[in-house]
Amino acid sequence: MHCPECGFENAEGANFCQSCGHSLAAATQVHKSSSTTATYRVGETGELIPVDVEELATHGHAALIIRQGGNRVGESFPLERERSSIGRRPDAEVFLDDVTVSRDHALVVRRGGDFYLDDLGSLNGTYVNRNRIESHRLADGDELQIGKYKLSFLQR
Repeated sequence: MHCPECGFENAEGANFCQSCGHSLAAATQVHKSSSTTATYRVGETGELIPVDVEELATHGHAALIIRQGGNRVGESFPLERERSSIGRRPDAEVFLDDVTVSRDHALVVRRGGDFYLDDLGSLNGTYVNRNRIESHRLADGDELQIGKYKLSFLQR
């Protein structure tokens, strides 16, 4: 991310410019609201199938989309079940294959009409909007961090 004050290239997610100390919060908000990501899902034979985000997160459903980490940016996971597991276990609904992710890291649970993210006692923790959580009611646009992965929660 470029600093609007001095133009220095800062690391993604930085709050202040490393060169001049200028706040990057305003630039981050503009960047988030104007950015787009092509999304896809992986088919049974490994092919990438394009997904329309608006269609993915409608009709009471929600989705998680990888925004950073593991060369999988844009991969999407529809949350169609009452419970969706997140972890390094290969049969997890959201499989994140990295040592920074616990085998059974977190769980997305539908309670009523809301979705909650519950940490399952993971070693590195589960974060929503940069705050460590044990359980958190998710809102459209929340940023989840699980290990080295950053995901967006979408619900329309």
